[in-house]
Formats: sequence, C-alpha cells, structure tokens
Amino acid sequence: MKNFSGKALFLDRSDINTDEIFPAKYLTEISKDALKPYLLEDLQLDGFHTKDIKGKNIIITRANFGCGSSREHAPWALESNGINLIIAESFARIFRQNMFNCGMLAVELPSQAIDHIFSLFADKETNIETDIEKNIFHITADGHKEDITFAISEFDLALVDAGGWVEYADTRY
Repeated sequence: MKNFSGKALFLDRSDINTDEIFPAKYLTEISKDALKPYLLEDLQLDGFHTKDIKGKNIIITRANFGCGSSREHAPWALESNGINLIIAESFARIFRQNMFNCGMLAVELPSQAIDHIFSLFADKETNIETDIEKNIFHITADGHKEDITFAISEFDLALVDAGGWVEYADTRY
C-alpha cells in the first residue's frame, strides 16, 4: 500500500483541471517518471510556484478537482511526485476513479470541513497522518492538532489495498 501521510500542499481554488495538473503538451512522454517535472506547471494560482510541490505528499483543495479531460496522466504525475492523497470538496468523476485505479486516495470532505482545515492550517507547514483503518486524518501544525473523519467505500478501499485496479483484477479474475 502506498504512503498516505506527509506534508500538505494547499491549493485554494475550485475547478483545477487535468490540463493544469498535467499539461497536454507532455502527453507524448512514455514513462511515469518522465511526467514528474511537469506537475502543476500550468496552474494559475496566486502565490503558488511549482517549487512548492517539493516534499509534499498530500494536496488539500476545493471543489471539482480534476475536471476537464479524462487522461490518466494527471494521477500518474501526482504519483511520480509522491503525492498519493488528494483531499477535496469534490472530484470530477473520472479523475476520482483514475486515482483509485492507481491505488491512490481521493477523499471528499464537506465544504465546511475543507473551510475549517484551510482556516487553521493553510498558511502553516502542515503534516497529515492518515489512519486508513479508522478513517481519520490527524492534522498537525504549530502545536495544533485536529482529527477529521472521512469515508471511503469498501470497493475503493479494496483498490487501494491491492495497489490499484490492475493488481486488484490480477488477484480476482
């Protein structure tokens, strides 16, 4: 199973699309590792620079993350950068499924919970420990700690446990 704990990158915007996550001009790359330097290259967000990605394992963002085209390169680029967990108000359906198909987590929280997390932690170096068995995020920064519960379906958890759809299918079909 992948690591779902680490430092958080806050992207305070809704409707971040797959072209911003991974630009279409690099779709000719043939390995996941080759995708790494282009993650979020085209994201337009005040105060954000691609150097902010370094050392981050989790993204916390707003609604409709991963909208746009249905390419798998967006989750692959995240994965190649060590980002295996996205926490958002909502996801584009295909992007969300592509995350789970890669054995990654796309966790939806109510907008009030996202607002709360942003208000307490967005401007701090924030660490998140994910207890996937108990469905709890332990969020800490500057001596402050919050526990946030989340839900994940049995099937999505099975995909994550297996390491993704291909591995899941290999063990069952």
